[in-house]
Parts: sequence; structure tokens; C-alpha cells
Amino acid sequence: MNDLLAKFDPIIEQRETLLSTGLTDPFGLVMERVESPTVAICNGNRTILLGTYNYMGMTFDADVVAAGKKALDEFGSGTTGSRVLNGTYQGHKECEAALREFYAMDHAMVFSTGYQANLGIISTLAGKDDYVILDVDSHASIYDGCALGNAQIVAFRHNDVDALEKRLKRLPQETGKLVVLEGVYSMLGDVAPLKEMVAVSKAAGAMVLVDEAHSMGFIGENGRGVAEAQGVIDDVDFIIGTFSKSVGTVGGFCVSNHPKFEILRLVCRPYVFTASLPPSVVATATTSIRKLMHGGNKRAHLIENSKRLHGGLKELGFTLGTDQPQSAIIAVIMPDLETGAAMWQALLNEGLYVNLARPPATPAGMTLLRCSLCAEHSTEQVAEILGKFAIAGRATGCIA
Repeated sequence: MNDLLAKFDPIIEQRETLLSTGLTDPFGLVMERVESPTVAICNGNRTILLGTYNYMGMTFDADVVAAGKKALDEFGSGTTGSRVLNGTYQGHKECEAALREFYAMDHAMVFSTGYQANLGIISTLAGKDDYVILDVDSHASIYDGCALGNAQIVAFRHNDVDALEKRLKRLPQETGKLVVLEGVYSMLGDVAPLKEMVAVSKAAGAMVLVDEAHSMGFIGENGRGVAEAQGVIDDVDFIIGTFSKSVGTVGGFCVSNHPKFEILRLVCRPYVFTASLPPSVVATATTSIRKLMHGGNKRAHLIENSKRLHGGLKELGFTLGTDQPQSAIIAVIMPDLETGAAMWQALLNEGLYVNLARPPATPAGMTLLRCSLCAEHSTEQVAEILGKFAIAGRATGCIA
């Protein structure tokens, strides 16, 4: 028998080598109890959470939790059906209405995950005779959407406007073209130059889709993301987002002003052939989205937290993914996987959880520790976080 898992032997060996040193599995951490958006009990210890994507801290909001409990009592635990069959409840329509209001757009479509939103919309828009032009550092769900639709992939250098323009000019004018961008890139936390990229895309006759998963809720005057902040939200054809970050639950969505948008409900396979979100989940999402419309103070505090943490880590001597803080994600670059794993363990021992990110998820094969701040982190907690980084960094030799 030909072992179909044999191709993963190098990864298995690498993992076993790391774990043989006594390292806690960084990809299998169990949170025994979650006390708040910023604190959990891990391995029996109080641990500050700095790797959860819970940007606006909505997971424990009293109104959000109450809405979920009410929906659970009134509608039960699940729909057991697709949105096009028995899976559309009143709550799903209310959630889509909240998204339309949040983005001030005509159409909204809710998916069961953010991954499926990208998978579904991209694969439905771009088929085998079409081109998807994307940033080389795009999320896996974007690449998988291209694969499902069998589209032609044209990648350009990360955040390079000139490279995008050159790729577009080489494509036949008569072909369908979809440019896929991200507002904030999840590994380094850097922001895309959407204003310039949307302009060159439109000049080439391409449609534009922007994934705002890591910017919704806290970037832009109304929290609509980088497209809003850079003044191009009206020029973008489709915006993809997720409920698993700032909204604080699970699910995905697409919003748009395209007049033919509603036909996607009948032709998008990851929407048609997937069970819809449970009523309690869409109820929490709806409540959270409506509260995010009035989250200006929380947005301002989150941005200040980002500046404070970025500046503190830089002063300690760590190498960061961006010269200046650009989002709620701050990447601490490690020299190699072994050092990164040791630093991750040292931070966990100090009571701080971050994400250890490694190839192939990271750009250019780098290893990094990804920190994602929350609007519920206090100023005092940020100071505590910096103290833990100082202790762990010196213990592992990452800083002098």
C-alpha cells in the first residue's frame, strides 16, 4: 500500500523533535477556563490572552451573550439545513440587515465561516476562463477559492502597486478579471495600499474584492475597514469579512452594491451545500455588529494599545513585522523555528499566550510570534505584557 500520508513525514519529524525537548504543543493549547476576552486559565495558570483575534472584546459582552441565550431558547440549537432549504430563520435575515446597515450597502450574504465566504464568492465569480490577480501573501482561503473555481491565478509581489499594474496590463482585455486584496494581512499586520491598488485595478477593467477580516470593527471612521479609511469603499465591488474576529463569534459574510448580487445565493456552492449558522450564533453576531456601529471609544483605545505595545517591544530590542504600528496585529520576528518555539514556551510559562506562526503560513518562510491586541486590554495589562516579553526575551537570548 502506498501511504498517502508519507508526504507529511518531514513535518511529523520536525514536530516530534520540538516536542521531545519538553515544549508544550503550541498548536494544541487547551484553555481550561476563559474568564474574559483578555484572561484565561491555561495549564492551571492565569494567562493573558494576546493571540485570539478578539479585537473588540465582544465575546463576553452582556447584550451579545443574552441575545444568544434568548435565540437558543426560542429557536433551538441548530437549523439542520442549508440557507436555500430550511436553513433561513428570521435571525439570519436580521443579521444580514445589520450588515447592510453597518456597511451602508445594498446586499449582504452570511456564510457559515469566513473561510467559506472567500471560498464561495471567489470560486463563483471567477471560473476557468477568468483571472484572479492576488497578492502573493494572500490567505489560504483566497487561494482555495481560486482552486475551487479553477480560475487562472496571477500573483504579484506583496503590497506592490507597480507589480499589480504590470500583471494587469499583461492580461487580455476581453477576459474576466478579479483582483483580490486584503485590508490587513494577518501575519505581519501590515495594511494594503488599497487606494492606489483599487485605482489601477479599475483602470484595467477588473472587479475588486477586499477581505477586511482583520480590520472590520476598528479601522475606519465607522469601523468598516481599510477601504473606508482610505476612501475607496464605494469603488470596491465586494467586501468579505468574518464574525470570528471583531464580532466575537463564528461565521462569514459578503457585502456588495452589485445589482445582480442576490443570484449568488443560488449558484454559490459553499453557500448552497452547507448547513446555516445556528440561531444563537446569528443572534450574537447581529447584536455585536449593531454595537460595533457605536464603538468609537473602543476603537480609539485599541489603536492606542497597538501604539503602546509596538513601541515597547521595539524599545526592548525585538525585530517587528512593521516599522510602525498599522493594525491590532504586531508580529515579533524570530530567527528560526526552534528559537520561536522556545520564546513561545517562555512567554506561556510567564502567563502570556501569543501565536507561534511558521511556514508555510508565514511570508518568506519566516517564524514569528503574532500578537493580536484587544480593545479590552487595559493600559496596565499592556505594561504587564511588555514585562513578560522582557523576561522571556532575555531568558531565550532573543534580546540582550
